Order: sequence, then structure tokens, then C-alpha cells
Amino acid sequence: MRTRAEVEATLRLAKVNPAELLPAVHCLSFGPPAANGAPGTPPAAAAANGNGDLCLLQIDSQLCAQLEDGHSLVIRGDKDEQAVICSREKTYDLKIADTSNMLLFIPGCKTPDQMSAAEAPGDVIHTQICGFSNNYWELRRCRPKVKKLKKLLMENPYEGPDSQKEKASTHPKYTTEDLFDRVQASEGEIMAQLQVLNACKIEGYWRILDFDYEMKLLNHITQLVDSESWSFTKVPLNTCLAELGPLEPEEMIQHCLECYGKKYTDEGEVYFELNVDKICRATAQMLLQNAVKFNLAEFQEVWQQSVPEGMTTHLDQLKGLALMDRNSRPETIFLLKVDDLPEGNQERFNSLFTLREKWTEEDIAPYILDLCAEKQTIGALLTKYSRSSMQNGVKVYNSRRPIS
Repeated sequence: MRTRAEVEATLRLAKVNPAELLPAVHCLSFGPPAANGAPGTPPAAAAANGNGDLCLLQIDSQLCAQLEDGHSLVIRGDKDEQAVICSREKTYDLKIADTSNMLLFIPGCKTPDQMSAAEAPGDVIHTQICGFSNNYWELRRCRPKVKKLKKLLMENPYEGPDSQKEKASTHPKYTTEDLFDRVQASEGEIMAQLQVLNACKIEGYWRILDFDYEMKLLNHITQLVDSESWSFTKVPLNTCLAELGPLEPEEMIQHCLECYGKKYTDEGEVYFELNVDKICRATAQMLLQNAVKFNLAEFQEVWQQSVPEGMTTHLDQLKGLALMDRNSRPETIFLLKVDDLPEGNQERFNSLFTLREKWTEEDIAPYILDLCAEKQTIGALLTKYSRSSMQNGVKVYNSRRPIS
């Protein structure tokens, strides 16, 4: 245990003026937790080997405030996945950052400005090191990995109360807690994605409607709107439930209205304003899903005839759902859902450039928009993952690397 005189003698030997330093002196030694090694191993040698019991995590002030308020950070990931850490609303990649300076873990250590006068900062403070590290975990904000959410729910889509599949008990179902455990995203991001997927809770389990069953429900609603000569902007909920309740469960009718409309109240009555774009898009998916390619002109004609009377179709409604080939003769269209593409940036671009060698920004934008990080633009993504060139006076993009 060094004395103050020994400390000052060491400083004089090093030709350091004590007056130029802060008065507090920490005399460090390895404590028992850091010194656990093989029998007979000197404490300092054991500490130098490290025991891996302690890790450092660097967080920003916002996350620190959440922890101080009693909230938690949760590490999520299966054995075959890169771990992420999640707060209530955001997801972060965990990256190891090395440091050339050894980081020492000293419980209760105080700097001179944290000490009170009674703690005599001029004295030698004997401090024990309980651990050390040459690296720490660094958080980097990332997109939530929510594609797995749809994959899990599509293991058992809801086909209606009378389907044979629904009567069987062997198909997987997931509660909210199950999804929190399996999906690498924050709770807030998972709940938001469940809304995007039009998922609903049935008997305590989250389910996605089978597309054919969803279209069956939608068809019931649009036929009722047509027969009653209602405006698409004012569809009464109670009348829908009363008229269609004998055909399908009322909660499914209401869920379909919520998927394809916006709820509002007028004079105490609940109404829905149907979303024309969503209904036209769903109808297009129904037509395209059973064909490899469709003559574009013929498709547009059939599509317009298939939507409810009074609705107008246009190709902008199909962004991220279908892709047109303007270079073929005749021009064609085929189903290409952004949801079915890989989640990683490079994998997504590889998939797109395998499908088509050169893309215009207008065509590729709907298929990479969801890859944009905070404050990142589509142009920045294209610059990073593709090369641009001019073709017939139009800028096109192709892969930066060979695609096998």
C-alpha cells in the first residue's frame, strides 16, 4: 500500500511536478474477482488473462435516461442470427469496438470533481480493480429485422372459421410475447409492423388472413356497398355487421373494413371511408398471382373491369407490387412484391440485378425505399450499390459487381 511520500517520490523520479496534477491519487490493485485464475497463478497474471465475466456497453444519453427510468434493453436473436439489442422503440446492431487503452472496472470510483471535501481528495485512495477489457460493445442504429414476422405468421394464415386447416390443432400460432421473443425488433417496431401486415388477434394469437379469404371478405363488403348504393366515403359499420354477420364472423368483417378503410364517427354512428388505392391494388394482386406474365394492355382492361364500379385504376397503385417490362413487345406486367425480396441491402440489390440487368430509378425505387436508413436517400443507396450509365438518353443503374 503506497504512501503519499512514495507517490511523490515516484513523481519526482519521473520528473513530473505534483503541483501540475490534480490532488487525488488512486493506488490501483487487482481485487479477488479480477484475480481468479488457475491455482497458484499470481493475481496480476490472472487479471491479465481476463475471465470474460464483464462486458462494456456504450450507450447514448437517451438510452441511458430510459434505463435510469426503469426501462430495459433486450438482446434478441436465434443461434443462427447476428444479435441485436432493442429499446422500447428502436433496434441496434451490436458491434465490438477494440481500444488500444485497457479499460479498468473500478466499482465506486470517483474523480476529484465528484468527491466531497470530507473525502479528502489530497489523500492516497487505495482502489481495487474488479475487471478489465480491451474492447466494448458499440450500438449502431439499424432497421428492424421484421421480415421474420411475416414468415412466422404465414406458417398458419387464417382461412376462416370453417376451414379444415383451422380445425386442426397442429399448426403453429404466436402470441405477442412469442413474437417479441422470436423477431429481432423493438416491441414498438413489431407492433407497427403487425399493423402494416394487417394482422389481427384471434383467440389471443396474432394471425394474417389468407389472401383468398381476405378477398372474399372484401368482395362481400363491396357488393353490399353497391347493392345499397352507398358512397365509398361513408360505409356504416353497424349495417355492414348486421347484413354480413350471417355470412362471416363480425370481427372479420370489421377487421377487413379497418384494413381497407379509415374509421370515423358522424352523429354518433361509426362509418368507414374505403381506400380506393388499396382496393385496386388488392384486386391487381388477385389477378396477377396466377399468371407468370400478363399483357400490360389486356391487364389494365381486365383490372378496371374487376374493381367496384366508380373506382379508377392506375399503375401508380402497383408500386412495390408489380413490375412492368416496357421493352418487351407487347409490353408485359408481372407480380413482384417487395415483401418477398431479401432483407439485407446487398442481397436485395443482388436479387434485383439478377432479375433485370439495368433499372431506371423510377422502376427500382419502390423496391429499395424500405432499405433507406434515417436521413438516407434512394440516390445514396444507388450510388453505393450500383453504377449508373446512359441508355437511349435515360439514366439506368446496373450492379457494381458481377452477378452469378
